[in-house]
This record gives sequence, structure tokens and C-alpha cells, in this order.
Amino acid sequence: MPEPVIASVGASPLGRTDLPGRDLFSVALAEAFDELPDPATLVEAVYVGNQSESYEHQIMYGTLLAEWAGLRHVPAERVEGCAAAGALALRHAVKDVRNGEHEAVLACGVEKMTSAGTSGATDALSAAFDRPIEQRSGVTAPSQYALLAQRYLHETDATERDLAEIAVKNHANAARNPRAQFPKEIDVAKVMESDLIAPPLKLFDCAPVGDGAAAVLVTTAELAADLDRPQVHVAGSGASANNIAVAERNMTDIAGGRIAAETAYEEAGINAEDIDIAEVHDAFTVCEALLAEAAGFAPKGTGYQSYQAPAERADGWTDVQLSPSGGLKARGHPIGATGLLQALEAYEQLTGAAGDRAVEGTKTALLLNEGGVADAVTVGHVLTTAEAR
Repeated sequence: MPEPVIASVGASPLGRTDLPGRDLFSVALAEAFDELPDPATLVEAVYVGNQSESYEHQIMYGTLLAEWAGLRHVPAERVEGCAAAGALALRHAVKDVRNGEHEAVLACGVEKMTSAGTSGATDALSAAFDRPIEQRSGVTAPSQYALLAQRYLHETDATERDLAEIAVKNHANAARNPRAQFPKEIDVAKVMESDLIAPPLKLFDCAPVGDGAAAVLVTTAELAADLDRPQVHVAGSGASANNIAVAERNMTDIAGGRIAAETAYEEAGINAEDIDIAEVHDAFTVCEALLAEAAGFAPKGTGYQSYQAPAERADGWTDVQLSPSGGLKARGHPIGATGLLQALEAYEQLTGAAGDRAVEGTKTALLLNEGGVADAVTVGHVLTTAEAR
């Protein structure tokens, strides 16, 4: 059975831009295929993560981006799972290569969120909620996650200041990331004094709206070697869907995230303790706390300590470093591209291309990308260096 590897990655600038989605993709593609053969001579299938057609009134993104890459008559599909769309695209590419269906598959993601304005983005994101139970009541993404945050603060020793510290940590990481939308450090006072969005969540507890695209080439180890590219092994993959309505779930037990991570660990033949870095879906600061627990890094009720140095955390925590890219919170969160931006960060960390933000000794990474609210859909991937295999 072929072993899937990531052989190259690329991304567009993240944030507010005048470029349409197809041009954002072109920038990401150009970086991913720099010093590689033309995509038309190499790529055999395309999967595109894209959250919503409402931003640009555009569907058929698989066909569109295959065309934009110069590909003709290859399988090309748009995949959707709200903010997990990018990770689902990567998962499909990995399965194609592992099954021997294709030797080289392009997993990409794109979102042009700013074209719809604040109201349009709010409406598009709200489409991920259960319509009769949630949408018609007028809830928004911040208010949904505020419910999780309120419950988490009630059940644990975490405070609003702890959530603020998570934001501070991720901004400090983003300050060393040239790809980040907000490459600047902040302090706790700035978070705590920022406007309330949905109590207890404040402006700096929330990931930004932004535009962006990412491209990841998934291929066989043999072809990556022929291309003379640094390669990262996709050692494990897992996915899980939970109820779409928050009211139907335990808000502080992200069961779908746990199952996705554990499935990826089992496939990779490792445990949570073996993970050196993790890119987790911190659309809101409370997400990082909850997913640290779901991924098995932290004992129940202590995930909020993710901002602390490993030696300062509660007993039972692993030594993992979370979101060295700055996470969704500060690197940026162009919805359909987010899961692939996580893969990009892990690739750069594992191949020694992360520069000043490199986490020393990194050999194994977890990507955990969720869509909808919390674990409506969660996708996990374990990436490793060849030495860790």
C-alpha cells in the first residue's frame, strides 16, 4: 500500500485583500509548485475545501481551481464541512494516494470572506447551525462559543484571564510567523479590556474574518524522492461527526475531536504523549482549551493551561506545544483554507523551514480541525518526519 506524504505546500497572503478566490489560489499554487513540474504534468486529482458559496456566489470550486491550475479532465471536487473543509480535502487526498488511486493529488482550500462584509460572513457561518433549533433563534458563532466558554469556566478552575493568556501566547507565536494575519504581540490587559463580543468572549478571544488560500501536494514517498522534495509522512488520519446542534451535546466534552485524534493516533501507531506540536482549531480561545483535552494532551478541566510552559502545567499534561503558527486566532482563519494552513505549519516545522518559530526537536505533529460548533465535524491528521517512522 503506498505511503502518502506531503511534498510541497503554499499559501496566499492572509487577511483583507482585493484578490478574488481564484487569484488567491493561484498565489498559493505558485508557491507550492515553485521548482516543481507544471501541475498539469503531475497532479491527477483535486480536492478543494470551501465553506460557502455565498461569499462570491460561486459553486463548482473543484472545476474552477482545476481549470486555474491548468488541469483538464481530472477528478475535481469541492468538499464542505464548514471550517473543517480544508482538512477534509487533505483527508480525501491522503486516502486517494494510500489506496493507489492516484500518485499525486492537490488538496487546496480557499475563502474570500471579506467580500460579503460582516453581515454576510455572519450569515454564512450561521448556516452551519441547525436551522429550526438554532438559526431561527438568531444565534451567531460567537454566541454559540460563548455558551461553551461559560460552561467551561463554570465547570473548571479556568478564568477569563486564562483564556486571555491563550490569545497572548498565540499572538506571540504569530509575531514570528511571516504568514500571519496579525504578526504582533499583545498583552493580557489588551485582551481583557477589548470589547465584549459575547460574554465572556472578547474581541481578542475571537479569530478574525479574512481571505486566503492554501495548497498542499500529497503524493507517494517514491515520487516525492524523484522530485527531490522534503517530505512529511501522513501517518494517521481520523474524522468524526457529532450532532449539529449544540443543545444536543455535552458542551465541554468534545467527543468528536477525541475520536478523530484517537483514530489518527491508532493509525499512526502512537499516543498523545508522542506529539511534539499540535495545530488545533482555536477559532475562539476556549477551543484551544477544549481541544487540548480532547486530543489527550491535558487531564479533564486543565486544557486552559495550554499557554503555560510544560513544566508549569498540571500533572498529566504532555510536553506538546500548541499552535506555533499563531493558530486561527492570530495566523488567520480563512475558513476553507484553515485545515490546510495547519498542514503547512506542520510541514515547515517538520522540514526545518519554520525559521524563528521552530519548535526544537519536532518530529511528530497533530492537526485538529473542526467545523460547525465544536465537534459537529472534526478531522485529525498525524504528520511525522521520516526519522520518526
